[in-house]
Amino acid sequence: MSLSIIISMSTFALAASISPGPVNLLCLSSGTQHSIYKGMIFVTGATLGFIALFIAIALGLYAALEMTPGLHTFLRWGGVIFLLYLSFKLAAFDGQLPEQNSEKAPGFMVGAIMQWLNPKAWLASASGIAAYTDGNDPQQVLIFAALYLPICWLSLVSWVYAGISLRRYVSNPAVLKAVNRTLAMLLATSCLLLIIE
Repeated sequence: MSLSIIISMSTFALAASISPGPVNLLCLSSGTQHSIYKGMIFVTGATLGFIALFIAIALGLYAALEMTPGLHTFLRWGGVIFLLYLSFKLAAFDGQLPEQNSEKAPGFMVGAIMQWLNPKAWLASASGIAAYTDGNDPQQVLIFAALYLPICWLSLVSWVYAGISLRRYVSNPAVLKAVNRTLAMLLATSCLLLIIE
């Protein structure tokens, strides 16, 4: 595989991973509410969940779903319900910093499951595989996945750090509450996009 293809794959992975989406918004919110350690657990789950989805799609999962319309619809509505639940949890945040806030941070499994219910992850996987690999060459898919792994992880970490920076400079609970309610609204809006597609 040529260096230019590897650079192209890496550029695609960075653009797809760092651009705003449901998982990125939850990383930002986690940074405003919880410790960096708890944010890293969520990020690791989301990254490994995405890589598993990426490889599964390369092995034919997306094509199988297209042939099973009922399952495709079920996954879409499951994603909507899950994202609405997360939106509600964000909106319910009272603005108290972690020392006063005992609410559980989103963990490893939430991150992994969220990627499988995230339309942005499906689209990034399917389009990236179609553009940069030959579906019959597992080596190309594994190289792409190996490139995606650190890029996705670091991209999501940057969103957690953005949340931590926001918390550091904006310690007023009312402001943090407003930030999280805005994030909740954006997450709920992504559900609407899922419904109308």
